[in-house]
Amino acid sequence: MTSRPHGATLPLQALLASHALSRTGNVVTVFAVPFAILGAGGSALQVGLAAAATTAPVVIGGTFGGAIIDRIGHVRSAALADIISGATLALIPLLAAAGVLPLPALVALVFLGGLFDSPGETARRVLLPTVSEQASLPIERSIGFLDGTSRLSSLLGAPLAGVLVAAIGPYPALYVTAAAFAASAILTAALVRVPAASPPEPSTHSYWHDLRDGLRFVTRDPLLVRIVALVLLTNALDTARSGTLMPLYAAEELGGAAPLGLVIGAFGAAALAGTVTFGFVAHRLPRRVPFAICFTVAGAFALAPALGFQLPAMVATAIVCGLAAGAINPILGAAQFERIPTELRGRVLGLVTAGAWAGMPVGSLLGGLGAELIGVRASLGVIGVIYVAATLTPFFDRSWRLMERGAN
Repeated sequence: MTSRPHGATLPLQALLASHALSRTGNVVTVFAVPFAILGAGGSALQVGLAAAATTAPVVIGGTFGGAIIDRIGHVRSAALADIISGATLALIPLLAAAGVLPLPALVALVFLGGLFDSPGETARRVLLPTVSEQASLPIERSIGFLDGTSRLSSLLGAPLAGVLVAAIGPYPALYVTAAAFAASAILTAALVRVPAASPPEPSTHSYWHDLRDGLRFVTRDPLLVRIVALVLLTNALDTARSGTLMPLYAAEELGGAAPLGLVIGAFGAAALAGTVTFGFVAHRLPRRVPFAICFTVAGAFALAPALGFQLPAMVATAIVCGLAAGAINPILGAAQFERIPTELRGRVLGLVTAGAWAGMPVGSLLGGLGAELIGVRASLGVIGVIYVAATLTPFFDRSWRLMERGAN
């Protein structure tokens, strides 16, 4: 078996490293900003407003940013997005040190920084098939590596953010975030090289024409429509479960934040292992049936607290469901790359991302309402039943067969 030359794998390695740095920067930001607000005497409502400012830009940036990255180039877009995000976030501690950072300015800067995250991540994903081909790797394996770096960043980023905030304070911690974005941009610009023939020809149409082309493709492709609808629903349910109901359940049944952290850590570590491991075998397997089975098992996690599981059973369930969750994105990503023409990938993937995130703010609201109206465990039970029913649809809807290799 011949080994791959190092130069062939270097662009993929650089892309994965830049993605890890960028995602870690985001995690530190999400952790540090609430503590900065609370440390300045802010209220819970103000913390919630700042939290909304970190999620809403993903929908906006995904919707409108994809057509831009297709026009200016994917390597350039990824690097520019990180530069702008890092520079914007670096302004927060600078203005705070100068005593000229009112809450509206803080929220605006957080929003502006987040606005470029989605186009930057989309650009890196669009580059993945090219650098994967250069490295002679199946696309499913490369997607597994990319999503593995995302999960690893989330898993390690929160403890890192906690150490930084405790050691140097929330505002100085944002300098570390800015440095991570800068390093990501440098790696991308310097080392992510694609063949001259790979970039699509620049568009000769207007921006709005390109955006309409992407939207038309998404709405007319039966598989992409179903992917967006299913992930929109499940993301909303996940947000209601993890952001609202699980903390309440932990407070009532598990003994507080520490046991909840153990459960979340077990799920995250298992999902990381599942993503990377499944990436090595996904190209040898059919897609639809493993996708539906793993998605259903992952969604059934909400049923564990609904049934009153205590900490040992919750951790065991989190490991099983996390392993299953790790298989979802390599399958989805490979199916999407095969169906989307190269020249449309930026705008189409941006729109798919925006659609997938659009239900998350609603999910947070519904989780709180459900806890008030029918109780925490009953709400988790409803979420689990809806989740399982939705993720079983690929078994019965023939359009999901289009995710198999070579399907038209």
